[in-house]
Amino acid sequence: MIAIELYTPMRKQKQPGWLLLLGFLTLFACNYTIKIKDGSTAYDRKQYASAIPMLEKEFGRAKTRTEKGQLAFQLADSYRHKGQDEASLRWFSTAYENNYGAEALKGFAYALKKLERYTEAREAFKNLGIEIGSPYEYRKEITACNIAIDWLKIAPQNGWNVEPAPFNSVNNDFAPVYYADGRLVFSSDRALGKGEDAYAWTGNKFMDLFIVDPEAASAQVFDGGLNTAGNEGTMCFNTNFTEIFFVRAVGAYKGDDQFCKIYTAARAGDGWSTAQPLPFQKEKINYMHPVLSPDGNTLYFSCNDPEGWGGYDLWSVQRSTRSESGWDEPKLLSRNINTPGNEVFPSFSADTLYFASDGLPGMGGLDIFRTYKSERNAWASPHNLKPPVNSGADDFGFIASSAPGRNPSNKPGDLLRSGFFTSNRRIEGSRGADDIYRFEQRVPPPAPPKVDTTPAKPLVYKMILEGYVLEKILSVPDDPNSKILGRKPLAGASVQIEIGSKKQTVKVGQEGFFTLELADNTDYNFVASNEGYLSNNTRFSTKGIAKDPANPIQTYEVEIVLDKIYRNREIVLENIYYDYDKWDIRPDAEPTLNRLADVLKQNPSIRIQLGSHTDCRGNDNYNEDLSQKRAQSAVNYLIGKNIDPNRLTAIGYGEAQPALSCVCTRCTEAEHQANRRTTFKIVE
Repeated sequence: MIAIELYTPMRKQKQPGWLLLLGFLTLFACNYTIKIKDGSTAYDRKQYASAIPMLEKEFGRAKTRTEKGQLAFQLADSYRHKGQDEASLRWFSTAYENNYGAEALKGFAYALKKLERYTEAREAFKNLGIEIGSPYEYRKEITACNIAIDWLKIAPQNGWNVEPAPFNSVNNDFAPVYYADGRLVFSSDRALGKGEDAYAWTGNKFMDLFIVDPEAASAQVFDGGLNTAGNEGTMCFNTNFTEIFFVRAVGAYKGDDQFCKIYTAARAGDGWSTAQPLPFQKEKINYMHPVLSPDGNTLYFSCNDPEGWGGYDLWSVQRSTRSESGWDEPKLLSRNINTPGNEVFPSFSADTLYFASDGLPGMGGLDIFRTYKSERNAWASPHNLKPPVNSGADDFGFIASSAPGRNPSNKPGDLLRSGFFTSNRRIEGSRGADDIYRFEQRVPPPAPPKVDTTPAKPLVYKMILEGYVLEKILSVPDDPNSKILGRKPLAGASVQIEIGSKKQTVKVGQEGFFTLELADNTDYNFVASNEGYLSNNTRFSTKGIAKDPANPIQTYEVEIVLDKIYRNREIVLENIYYDYDKWDIRPDAEPTLNRLADVLKQNPSIRIQLGSHTDCRGNDNYNEDLSQKRAQSAVNYLIGKNIDPNRLTAIGYGEAQPALSCVCTRCTEAEHQANRRTTFKIVE
């Protein structure tokens, strides 16, 4: 992982991609069409279905433990992305036994947690913290394992019943919604889908929309006009089913960079009008999982806009007759819902908002939560639905309908609500990687009466913020370009707390810890600094957070990661790519340069050199000229972000300083890519 990535405020350092198969089946990331000759290349190109058989053959031929460890890890990760957890666990263990290190142990621990082997997972997380030298890093995972063990003990008495739906296929079926006639519309990559190509990630077809009678076992294509040869999924309708919103990423299999966008279409006779993307969406950002509010005036969705709190967040946007586009600007939901992790798949049942999160305390991957709007349109603290709805696997896409005539006098056993959700758990009756489950919630038996003679006290509401200042643990100490194994507390740092125009400074102790009691409806900014480190900031807001009588004292957390200053050491900037024979800054390079601009603004005393390197192809003079133009383009971009030109220098190295040495005619494409890089160096 490249160091500059970690400068971004509010980005929690966590296991990447633990949305498992869900991640790309719902994000629809791009695929590549280059010819694959070996398992490692297929793995690098995310063609996991193709990678697995090749990697297994290559593992059988491997002669050294190092080679075996590398191949075993790629196998484990490929099985993980395919949703085959037992195989993933086995190969992570093999990788660790062959000296692959902490990354393999990390995969092993998360696989145990996903399989609900919580006692073993807890021990693996403890060992992982010891191995990387930071018990801090996995303390939440250990706590989550303890909570899950307790929740499983009470699950049989909580009134919920869960079973796989009869219409699941051996492929991926997920995210159902109710249709006008009581049928379900859902997303699937089953064989009936449109188009002939296979998605190399899964080996299945691309995603399409399907419709099914929930009591039947046979689904049909929802609408041939909406489905394309690419990916469509995760849809919603308005209340009279004359309007549909859904996600599309067309052409992902052709090698293009594809980003999810929300499309809408109107009912037109027996079909739908030509779908159009919603106008407020930015480029190079994924927009997913649309759902309309009960009154139809507000659209909620999930996206990974860098202006959010981290990962994927929930946003809302209102219809507007005053706006030419018909929509206002999207707004981010409050910080008690959104976390530095991922919040996805919102849905409504009356006034209750359901969503999935891997950033709130849960049992494994994604867990399903519910919340509602309280006074002043603020959101109540999310409530975990617990088992048997939630599991160690990914659970998401929850829809519910209340039983007719529901009232407070319901007796034990009476039906409260029923519905459906998606999970990639492995139980008897499950068929694919993602399956749709039906549930019923009935009134549970009464709990034994509690005798409490303590006089009731008036509720005292508090919001407590716990902050940590951290530094990175590098796989190669003092090499800023090496892998980041985790974070550990940074003792002695100062934190300036900005509340409007007021400022106060606190100094953290050995645990890198500070705490603060928060005020209602207030924005906070925190700037951490320490000698020998680059300053960094993060933010928090109590706006939109409701008082919750069931949880009067609410505790939140922020983390600020400081990067050590490495003078005159090149640090690679990730995701800085240029079109062939060009030097202008592409849109996909802008987020990385924006983060670098933020670093420079927070550290006004440093100067940097922007460097550009080419691979060995092309003559020396051409490469030097091209790389100089590319480095200057990066400098010009930063100047456009109000960085003083006197703090910036551009230098093009051409092919003179390769990151990886190889005979040019024999360099692999991966080696060429590593050598084509843009870097920065702190020079003062």
